[in-house]
Amino acid sequence: MGRRRLFILGIFVCLFAFSSGRELNIKHKYKNLDQLPEYNRTLARILVEYASAVYMSDLTELFTWTCSRCDGLTEGFEIIELIVDVQHCLQAFVGVAKDLNAIVIAFRGTQEHSIQNWIEDLFWKQLDLNYPDMPDAMVHHGFYSAYHNTTIRPAIISAVNRAKDYYGEIGIMVTGHSMGGAMAAFCGLDLTVNLNAKNVQVLTFGQPRIGNAVFAYYYIQLVPYTFRITHDHDIVPHLPPYYSYFPSKTYHHFPTEVWLYNIGRGSLVYAVEKVCDESGEDPECSRSVKGNSLTDHLLYFGVELMGDAWRSCGIIMNSAVKEYTKTDDTGNFVLSRNPKSSSVIELITDKEGRKEQTRLEGKA
Repeated sequence: MGRRRLFILGIFVCLFAFSSGRELNIKHKYKNLDQLPEYNRTLARILVEYASAVYMSDLTELFTWTCSRCDGLTEGFEIIELIVDVQHCLQAFVGVAKDLNAIVIAFRGTQEHSIQNWIEDLFWKQLDLNYPDMPDAMVHHGFYSAYHNTTIRPAIISAVNRAKDYYGEIGIMVTGHSMGGAMAAFCGLDLTVNLNAKNVQVLTFGQPRIGNAVFAYYYIQLVPYTFRITHDHDIVPHLPPYYSYFPSKTYHHFPTEVWLYNIGRGSLVYAVEKVCDESGEDPECSRSVKGNSLTDHLLYFGVELMGDAWRSCGIIMNSAVKEYTKTDDTGNFVLSRNPKSSSVIELITDKEGRKEQTRLEGKA
């Protein structure tokens, strides 16, 4: 880690210490608090692999689920829609995991190429958008727009509807890391409210705050099966910070946090998964430590959550996927297949076809 990065992180730590102030005196009163879902650690370990795979830049391998991260606990997954918004450097996929009997939606986080600038911006960001039909609820405009005002949402809605037409009312699991976690939360809420989807589950990793306490209250009523997994000193869950002197502009996490951390020393180190309280801002969880680590942000359950190549939004795509590709006027595109169609692996992974690839670069 260079001196510049250490210096910037040092500034963040100092600013965070000054800005944390007293705890907001807000308690959520849930309708069925005694019926809130239990954390499923096995499911978390499965979904973190999906959250990692969505970072892959070889779209041919990702679309056919043959990439280096497309095995293990996610083996056999079938992608229905792979969405790439080149204009805004966004990527997501929708598919069906038959072993989970669920539709899985995964969002890519900020590429590590630009994550330092993104974190700097997050530290100063204020709430700047009223959430529709939720009085006094405010959210982060950038995260909201990344999901709602790009090519991402229409493609996801289309894929979910096609999957439900074919597989029936199976569950929906939404995941993502970092900014992808923020988009996953908005997606889970959208599917519940606007598509009347049942059994929506949201598990995110290293997610930043996305709204105020009022938004958090509404959110958890509508999407109760939500878990935000945080890792030790990960800096991003501490951002954007809340300010005790400006309560109307204060960010507030929704529950439930699961904090991953280690205890012990030397060879006697134990990994702990602590399910936190229902406040969303449990002072005994990640907020009990300084959020000053990028390393902790990029590694969850031993799984890397970052791009497979050091470039901003570059992708590689095989010419054999052309018949599955739909492109709009701005260069954004979707790789799409019908759930009832036969496998596309044989066609796309043909040895001759794989020699012809297209490299695209998007904005950082």
